[in-house]
Order: sequence, then structure tokens, then C-alpha cells
Amino acid sequence: MRTSSKRMQHRTARAALAATAAATLALTATACGGGSKNSGGDKASASQGSGSVSLPSLKGQKLEVAAVWTGPEQKNFQKVLDEFGKRTGASVTFVPTGDNISTFLGTKIEGGAPPDVAFLPQVGVLHQFAAKGWLKPLGTAAQAQLDKNYSTGWKDLGAYQGKQYGVYAKAANKSLIWYNTAAFATAAVSEPKTWAEFLKTAETVFESGTPPVSIGGANGWTLTDWFENVYLSQAGPAKYDQLAQHKIKWTDPSVKAALTTLGQLFGNKNLIAGGQSGALQTEFPKSITQTFTGNPPGAAMVYEGDFVAAVISANTKAKVGTDAKVFPFPAVGSGKAPVVSGGDVAVALKDSKASQALLTFLASTDAAKVWASSGGYLSPNKSLDLSAYPDEVSRNIAQALVAAGDNFRFDMSDQAPAAFGGTDGQGEWKDLQDFLKNPKDITGAQSQLEADAAKAYAGS
Repeated sequence: MRTSSKRMQHRTARAALAATAAATLALTATACGGGSKNSGGDKASASQGSGSVSLPSLKGQKLEVAAVWTGPEQKNFQKVLDEFGKRTGASVTFVPTGDNISTFLGTKIEGGAPPDVAFLPQVGVLHQFAAKGWLKPLGTAAQAQLDKNYSTGWKDLGAYQGKQYGVYAKAANKSLIWYNTAAFATAAVSEPKTWAEFLKTAETVFESGTPPVSIGGANGWTLTDWFENVYLSQAGPAKYDQLAQHKIKWTDPSVKAALTTLGQLFGNKNLIAGGQSGALQTEFPKSITQTFTGNPPGAAMVYEGDFVAAVISANTKAKVGTDAKVFPFPAVGSGKAPVVSGGDVAVALKDSKASQALLTFLASTDAAKVWASSGGYLSPNKSLDLSAYPDEVSRNIAQALVAAGDNFRFDMSDQAPAAFGGTDGQGEWKDLQDFLKNPKDITGAQSQLEADAAKAYAGS
């Protein structure tokens, strides 16, 4: 879940969208029916077959890992850390960073007490930290695993100025809408494929007595994701790339068109669970749980990435694939169905044997298999067998990502400077919360977005 200073658009994000869109659309039919210190040392005795990654013995060593995850996501990641500890003998501690991860880590680093490894949810933060000399390049063993298991696009996203710093151990397909099958059955509606059909479906669901759409507006990052999907579909990949780099302004007519479209949902209180004020008080986890609890439920649909599955499984009685199903974010107008990807990149903040060993493990299929088995997780590791995923929904979402290869668009706000696209209570997060509160003021929203973007990009 997204959550910072970011930087220029990555070259991979310029790749064409078509292959990813086609693969993701295909899931509907099935799912819904540096240092090289890690190269030496004694090897840990734990092993899981001929395909297992070789790791050094780290008995007695302590390792601190920082990431934004809480709740089910943290619990599932802890299984990966536990397996790493079992294999190496290292003692690993997890530290939650909160949404303002750039500030959290920057303070730790400048104070001389950084964690050994951190997961950065924004590409731009990696570039910022690397430029400041805060990151340690991958060692030879980690690089070997990365070369073996990752496509060029995902490797490039973890690099800066020709050096490989990161491993994208966790990815996200952020173009999915999850729905309560019972609510859809009560309203006698089916999965919409276009934005117009989506709005019509929402109206029908409202008339059946169930609030149509749950929005976690208390967390501004969810609103940036809504905007990005609408904008990518309506304005197209080229414009998306330009806006991501701030080569066009937020006062551009294409932004006005996207906000106008988004306002068709945000401006209709009947379509939003709790109305605009309720949405602004609803945090991301609640936006999911209220969609899959109650009779009738608190909402029929909730938008967000594949990681929604983990919250459904952990915090509700709904079963993914039966009670909770998913369809691709609908195409807007004559545009294609959008596919926006996100991800968390693991980087070393200390050049130690232990930190490099963890990066090696995270780049392996072994770690991905442990993580995938818990659900609510998507790996860009192309060597991971799809059978590692616990259900058909997850397998199809994962297959779509792998089949896309390098053809994806990375989350736009995660490419921006942190002051604009990655900080709670300011920049794009707050501006879109203000827009949700008053969706009629499109011009005002554009002006504020541009003012905040211009200031952030000038200072990055």
C-alpha cells in the first residue's frame, strides 16, 4: 500500500500499455467465475531443494528491516523474515515506518542509526536516497538472483545512474475493483467493462439498497490511484508519461477531463458509502472490510490493488474467489482499460553481509514462494511458479503481471517528489482529498495541484 521524495519518470514506464491491459482483462473470465560481502562466508545449513538460493551463515547477527506495512501485510512479510532467520541464523526485527517513509528513514540515516534494509514504496525515493549516497549497491549474489528472476523493466526500476540498488520484491496491480458477489446478485448486475457501465451499475446497486462504492479517502494515496487509472485510460500512455515527469502542467486540459470524469463518482453522494464526508473519514482497511461485512454490506465495491485480498482474508469471513471477486478497472470513453502498477523496492542502507544476504533472499523464488502462499501479495519474479499463489484469483492477477513483461505504467504519484506525491496531509494527497470534498471545483483543484507540483519538482 502506497506510501517521500521521488523523481523523474523511469524509462520502463514509457513502455506500451497494450500487452498488460490484454493480460489483465483476461483474468476476468477465469478469476471471477554495490558491496559484494554476501559472496563469501559459511553457508547456512537450511535448504529447500535444488532450486533453493544459497545464503551465508549469519548466526548471532542482528538485522533491522523497515517498511510501511501494518496488519495483514506486515504479518505475511514476517513469515519471509522468519524463513530468512531460520536459514541463516540471523535475528531479524521489523520496524514499521508509517506513511511518511522518506521522512522516517531520512531522520534515521542522518541520526546515524538507519535500519539495515528498507522497503521503499516509491521509485523516486530510491533515486533521492541513491543521489545522496545513502544506499549500498547490490552485491554479486543478489545481482545474480535478480538477473535470473526479473525482467529488464523491474531491474531498471531498482537502478540509478547505472548502478543496481534495489530488488522489487513486492509488486501491485493497482487497476482492480473488488466486489461483494451477494450485493451484485441482489442488484442483479454484472461486472462493468466501461466507466459508463460502472456508473450505471453503481446506480442500480444503490437502488437495491446497498451503498455502491467504498472509498478510503482518509488515506490520500488511494485517491491518487483513482485519478491515475482514470487519467491513463482517458488521456493515454503518452500524456501519462508527460504528467508523471511534470512535462505538462496539472492545469492541462487532459487533467481537467480526468477530474471531470472522476467527479461523476466523487460528486454523487448516492454512489459513495457514507457520502463524501464519510469517505474522507474512512481509512483504507475499513474501506475493504465494510464492503465484505454486514447484511446488507456497507458497500458493494471497493477499488484498490491485489493487496486487498490480504485484508479480506484476514479481517472478514468473505472468501476470495467466492464471496469476493474482482474485475479490471473500467475503460474510460474510447480509451483502453488502464493498468497501473506499483511496488516496494528493498534496498540496503548498511553495507553488511547480513543486509546483502537478505537482498539475495528477497530476489529469489524461495522468498517469493513463502510470501505468495499467504495471499494478498504479487511478485514480479518471473521464475515463481503460479501454483505458489493460494487461489485462482491471485494466480490470474499474477499471471497478468508476468505476461506483461516490461509493458506497464508505474504509479504516477510514486514517481513524483515526495512533497507532492508521497506525503500525508500535503501535495497531491491533500489536494485530491479537497477535490473529493468539493468535486465541483475542478479549476481550483487543478490550480492547487499545479502549484504544489511546481514547488515540489523545483526543489527535487
